[in-house]
Amino acid sequence: MHLQGSSWSAAVASSDGNGGRNTPLRVDAQRNLEHVLRAAREVFGELGYGAPMEDVARRARVGVGTVYRRFPSKDVLVRRIAEEETARLTDQARAALGQENEPWSALARFLRTSVASGAGRLLPPQVLRVGVDAEAEIRLPQQRHAALAAPGQPELRLVERPTAPEDEPDDSGAAALLEVVGQLVERARAAGELRPDVAVADVLLVIATAAPSLPDAAQQAAASARLLDILLDGLRSRPVG
Repeated sequence: MHLQGSSWSAAVASSDGNGGRNTPLRVDAQRNLEHVLRAAREVFGELGYGAPMEDVARRARVGVGTVYRRFPSKDVLVRRIAEEETARLTDQARAALGQENEPWSALARFLRTSVASGAGRLLPPQVLRVGVDAEAEIRLPQQRHAALAAPGQPELRLVERPTAPEDEPDDSGAAALLEVVGQLVERARAAGELRPDVAVADVLLVIATAAPSLPDAAQQAAASARLLDILLDGLRSRPVG
């Protein structure tokens, strides 16, 4: 996904938020940007993407005007954070796919790495949309993938937002994530190690579910690991008889 109207270069440049200039930030401005991004990840991770920009500003210890100078709307900031988390999850999935020979080990590694990183709390909403209407159109950029849904189950879809063309986000990053996670799912399913009714949607929901936000870091890590063990056990196929 690429930010429309506020690209990566605009976000890290000395700009009015409309991409008008592309010059290096001053040291203090760069520091403020880093504080805002870190605070946004923390706030959205704890409270969800519905948290107000004022909360981000307070956590970053800057004025809300500083946040809006870097990101002219909350939607732009949300897309930036979601974009980064989507790319991180995709890298983790590719690493598991390339470094684990056993299908189940690859899927489990991806889930454990993703949950441990806390990425589930920042998954962009469009990758968690599950079409419950059997007649709903499945909208995926460029192509459809059979691994996105198990037979007889609702399919995962990217839902197009009713935005103006110039403001419409590019969902290529989410599509890349769905593609590589689909490969992990399909391999594990073909090996008979994954329940046949488990879809990519379920795997992504596991990541989101197994990443609770607790005040104590040690308790959070322990809770996440325990919950993921239970969820992995639920995903795994059982021998017949």
